[in-house]
Amino acid sequence: MEPIKSLDQMVEHVIKSGIKKKIAVASGEDQNTIGAISRAVKDGFAEAVLIGNKSKIEQRAKEEGIDPSIFTIIHCDHPSNAIEKALEMVKSGEADVLMKGLVGTDEFLKAVLDKNKGLLPPGAIMSYVAVMQVPAYHKLLFVSDTAVLPFPDLKQKLAEIKYCLNMARAFGIERPKVALIGASEKVSPNFPNTIDYSAICKMAERKQLDNCIVDGPLDIFLACDKESVEIKGVHTPVDGDADILIFPSLDACNAFYKGLMLFAGAELGGLIQGTEKPVVVMSRSESEKSKYYCIAMSCLMA
Repeated sequence: MEPIKSLDQMVEHVIKSGIKKKIAVASGEDQNTIGAISRAVKDGFAEAVLIGNKSKIEQRAKEEGIDPSIFTIIHCDHPSNAIEKALEMVKSGEADVLMKGLVGTDEFLKAVLDKNKGLLPPGAIMSYVAVMQVPAYHKLLFVSDTAVLPFPDLKQKLAEIKYCLNMARAFGIERPKVALIGASEKVSPNFPNTIDYSAICKMAERKQLDNCIVDGPLDIFLACDKESVEIKGVHTPVDGDADILIFPSLDACNAFYKGLMLFAGAELGGLIQGTEKPVVVMSRSESEKSKYYCIAMSCLMA
């Protein structure tokens, strides 16, 4: 399989592969969610179950020029009931993917993390992997963690890397290059993350991380710009050609991806990782296009 280099190529791959998954959407009442899921249904890789206020869903769909009969609609009066029903469908195997609609992220993730009814196996680490298409970069970037782990420790960083590697390989990247991002390339006790990075690099050197290239700490220039590598004269096997960027904190990663989307025209798709089934969590204000990419990614990874 040739590596997928754009989010549109990812969608084409999903369509050509004949993949088709059932998506349970909790409170699927907003226009961007309805628009994105209807497009996925029409493109043939998704079946949609929209759970929420039936009249609102039907009205919103008609306002967008969408025939609501392409969906299965399950009426629920309250968002918490919609979350419970959608989660129950995915947990039981009746649906393949759980998606957040017009509900709060905190309430949604609390249900996903519920020890009895949720989707996170005992002892598993939940994280978030975003795939970014940046006009100024020659391929897709997999970044973590934008949304879940505030200050990942060594164990959590290793989980982030594992999830990114799994997703990168689903995109046809056989030996991903992983850059551990910091303010500079120097290890310093003043930056505790660089100590974790040193341990991770040693693990990669000893083949404890499967079929990948890992280096860090690296700044963004050394991770993603070959000219900067030459100018700085720093030897790194990532060589300005990173596939995966692991950040020291949620703040750093979140600011990085939002800055690229706002100022550089980047597009994004992302998924919760570590759960039994794919979970799509996007901001209620996220664009229809981004939600569509997330749905396609969830079908690819289901």
